[in-house]
Amino acid sequence: MRPPPKLAPKLILEGTRLTGKTELAFALNEHPRLVGPRKYRYHSPLISAEWCGFTNRPWGRGLINFAESEAELARETYSTWLRMFELQRYYSWLVDRFHLSTAAFQHRAGREFDFGWIEERLRPLGFGLVLCLREPATFPAARAERLTVSGNPAQYDDLSVFVREQEQLRKLAARSVLPVLELQVAGRTEAELAEEVADWCAASDLLGLRD
Repeated sequence: MRPPPKLAPKLILEGTRLTGKTELAFALNEHPRLVGPRKYRYHSPLISAEWCGFTNRPWGRGLINFAESEAELARETYSTWLRMFELQRYYSWLVDRFHLSTAAFQHRAGREFDFGWIEERLRPLGFGLVLCLREPATFPAARAERLTVSGNPAQYDDLSVFVREQEQLRKLAARSVLPVLELQVAGRTEAELAEEVADWCAASDLLGLRD
């Protein structure tokens, strides 16, 4: 009996705050249509450019919000992640925010970076891009829910920042060379969203790489 095809999807989840990217990433990382059936839990790669690893303080700078003087550090960090993906091309990788979030943040800071070189290395590995979106009118309800658990509630004071960032991310995604799914999240469960992503991956041939 032949074994089933190996599942090794590679997805980047992008979107502004309050669009449920992280919760969706966890759901996708255990979805049997994406990673296969599991009888017990084990480690799966789930990484994020949102980690604030460039400064020794909470909510500091990292791969998205780096200072101009840290541009080379950011480039080297991206190169390191890309090399890891290339070395383990037959494994699943879920990424909670990556280069589009960086480009959007740096654009707001008046700095433009060309991340085309990142996508040219991601494309042959079979990466897809899921852009999580919500209608602007739904942000207040999402903020109210988030404030019950947030350790840094001040970051949600001005929702117009997120609305503008969302539009910038849509523009960036429209120029991407990767397959893109625009995923409306408001009023839907994580299970429903995960099913739509799984359907899209299957239809777009993004569940694994052929030799």
